[in-house]
Amino acid sequence: MSPRSCLLILPFVILVPSLRGEEKPASATARGDRLLDGYFRSQVKRIAEADLAEIRTRAEWEKKRPEYRQQFLDSIGLWPLPPRTDLHATVTGKVETDLFTVEKLHFQSRPGLYVTANLYVPKRAKLPAPAVVYVCGHANVVLDKVSYGSKVYYQRHGAWFAEHGYVCLVLDTLELGEIPGEHHGTYSRGMWWWQALGYTPAGVECWNAMRGLDYLQTRKEVDAKKLGITGRSGGGATSWWVAAADDRVQCIVPVAGITDLQCHVLEGVVPRLRDGVISGHCDCMYPVNTYRWDFAHVAALCAPRPLLLGNSDADDIFPVAGYRRLADKARKIYALYGATDRFQLLETKGPHKDTPELRVGAFRWMNRWLKNDLGEVRDDEPAKLTPRQLKVFDRPPADARNASIHESFVQAAKIEQPQSAEVAREWWKGRAPELTQELRSRVFRNWPEHPPVPNARLVHDVKRDGIRLRAYDFVSEEQVELRLWLTTADNGSKPSNVIVNILDEAGWKEWIADLGPAFQEALQTADAPKRDEARFAQLRKTLQTHKWAFATVTPRGIGPTRWSEVSQFDGKPRGQQIRRRFALLGQTLDSRRVWDARRALACLRDVPDLKGVPRWLQGKNDMAGIALYAALFEPEVERLDLWHLPASHRQGPIFLNVLRVLDVPQAVALALPRKVRLHVKDDAEAKAWDWPIQLQEKLGQDNIQIQRVPD
Repeated sequence: MSPRSCLLILPFVILVPSLRGEEKPASATARGDRLLDGYFRSQVKRIAEADLAEIRTRAEWEKKRPEYRQQFLDSIGLWPLPPRTDLHATVTGKVETDLFTVEKLHFQSRPGLYVTANLYVPKRAKLPAPAVVYVCGHANVVLDKVSYGSKVYYQRHGAWFAEHGYVCLVLDTLELGEIPGEHHGTYSRGMWWWQALGYTPAGVECWNAMRGLDYLQTRKEVDAKKLGITGRSGGGATSWWVAAADDRVQCIVPVAGITDLQCHVLEGVVPRLRDGVISGHCDCMYPVNTYRWDFAHVAALCAPRPLLLGNSDADDIFPVAGYRRLADKARKIYALYGATDRFQLLETKGPHKDTPELRVGAFRWMNRWLKNDLGEVRDDEPAKLTPRQLKVFDRPPADARNASIHESFVQAAKIEQPQSAEVAREWWKGRAPELTQELRSRVFRNWPEHPPVPNARLVHDVKRDGIRLRAYDFVSEEQVELRLWLTTADNGSKPSNVIVNILDEAGWKEWIADLGPAFQEALQTADAPKRDEARFAQLRKTLQTHKWAFATVTPRGIGPTRWSEVSQFDGKPRGQQIRRRFALLGQTLDSRRVWDARRALACLRDVPDLKGVPRWLQGKNDMAGIALYAALFEPEVERLDLWHLPASHRQGPIFLNVLRVLDVPQAVALALPRKVRLHVKDDAEAKAWDWPIQLQEKLGQDNIQIQRVPD
C-alpha cells in the first residue's frame, strides 16, 4: 500500500504521477486561517486563565514552588543542573581608568563553551562591594568583520555601576559574542530538531550567567550576599531566567524583555507583528513551554526578592497590554508575602531602546535594595572605551564549542538493547511501557485531557461509477473541526479492512486528482482536475476485489484546512512562525496532527458498517511518523504501512522533547507485536531500521518487515 493514492495499494502497481491540483481556492485557505486563529486564541485563553490561578495562599505557593522551579529548569534544558565544571577563568588584559579597572576575561561555563566578559571593578568603593551581572541584549559591535561582542555596546552600564560602588560583570551573549553561536535555529535556520531535543539557547544564556555568578563569588572584591542582575531586550529575558533559576540573585531588573503569552502568540501593535510578536524574537527569548506556562510564572519564581520590570510604552516587540497583564498576576504572588513594595512595574515613554529613563530606574532599584541608598540617581555617561580595549581574545580558542553547543547542551536519549535474547525479552517487557509513559508525560502531555466527543456527522454520500465516497465532519479538539472521507465499492458489501491514509499536501493533491470533479463537493475543493480513467478503474477494482475501505484524513493545515502561506499584514512567509507559535503552547504542529489522526480513528468507530472491521494505518515521509505515533496510542490499529519513514526525529516529525526519550527506531519497536511494513527505496534506508529488527529477532518475532519499493 502507498499513501500517495488509494490506487497504489497493490505491490505490482507501477507508480504513475498524478495530475497535480491547482492551488487551494481562497475559501479553503480562509477556512484554514479561521481554524488556526480560533485554535490559537482558545489555547492562549486556557493557558492565561490557568496560570497561577490555583495559588491562593502563601503556603500553597511555597509547597508548589520547588516543583515549579524544576519545571522551569527542565523547560530550558537545565534539569538536572549540569555539573559545575572548572571555569578556567582567565584574565587576558586590563584597562585602567580613574574610577575603575576593566578586566578582560573569559571562562568556560561548560568545557569548551566560552563566555567572554568584561569585569568592572571600582577603585573608590569600600570592598567587598555589591555585584551586578549585566546580561547584554542583541547589539553586537563588528568592525572589519571582527566581532567585539555586545559588551562593547553596553559598556556604559558596567562603567556606571563601577563608578557608583559596584563590581559589574558584563557578559557577551552566545550569538553576539566574540565567538558566535546560534540563536536562530527555529527562527530562520530550519533546525526544528531543537524542539525535538527540548533545546533552547535561553538555557545556554541562563547557564552562562549562573556561572558568571559562580565566578563573582570567587572574587574577594565581591559581597556574595548582595548580587543583582539586569539587562535589556534579550538580556532582559535572560535576567529573569536567571533569577527564576537561582536564588543567589537578590535584586532583579529585566528591562525591555517582558510581555505575556497573548502578545507573543496573538497580538502585535504594528502590521509586521500582528500575528504575534514572536516573529520579532529569536529563540533565546523562549523556554520550551512543556508545562504550558504564561510568563507571569517566571516572574512569580522571583518572589519575594526585589523585582523591577522595566518597559517602554512604545516598544513594539514588548507591548504595553502584555507586560501590564503579566505584572498584575505576578504582583499577587508578592502580595502573599506582604512584599508588594518589592515588585514594581517601571513604564517609561519611548520605543524599544536603551533610554535614560530606563537606565535611571534600574540604577535606582539596585541602589535601594543592594545598598539601602535612596539618594538621587543621575544617568552620567562615562567616557567610552574603544572596542579594541575591551576585546578578550586575539584569536578564538581552538577548542571552542560555541558554534555547535546546540548539538550537545541537551543530551538525546541513547537506548542500548541487551545482546542476550533472554535478557532482552525481560528488559523490553519493562522498558516498553516505561517509554510509552514517558511519551505521554514528556512529549504528548498537552493532548486534551478531556476532549470533546468526535460528533461524527455524515455530510456527503456520493455514488459515482461504482465508487461510494462518504464525508464525515468530526471534532478533533476545541476550535478544530476536520473531515474524514470513506471510500468503498458501491455494492453494499461490508469491508474486510479499513485502510486509514494520513495525507500530506502532496498526497492530498494527488488523491483529489484520482477521484476527479465528480466528488469535488465532498472533497471541499472547487478545482479537482479531470480524473485519469485507468487509475479510477483500478481503484474501483481494488475496492471490489479486496473488499477494502479507504479512510482518508488530512490533519490540520493540510488540504481543506490549509492556511495562508504568507501574512495578510506584511506579505511575508509565515510557516516557520506558525510552527514556533505552536511550541509556545507546549505543542508542535506535528504532535497535534498525531492527535488529529487519533481522532479520525475515533470517528470511524461511529460508522455502523465498520464495526469489528480491522484497521490498518499508513502514511508517507513525515506522515508515516504521524501514523506510527497515532498507532502507539490506538491499540485497535492492527497493521502499519510506513513509506519512507524518517530515520530520526532530527528530520521529522517534530515533537517537543521526543529525542530526550527515544528516536524513531525505538518508536517502531514500540509498535510490536503489531505488523509493521517499512517501505524503503534502498539498502541505505533499510539499514536505519537495524535497531527494531535486531530487537524483534531477540523477542522471537517477525512482525517488522522491510519492503523495497520505487521512490
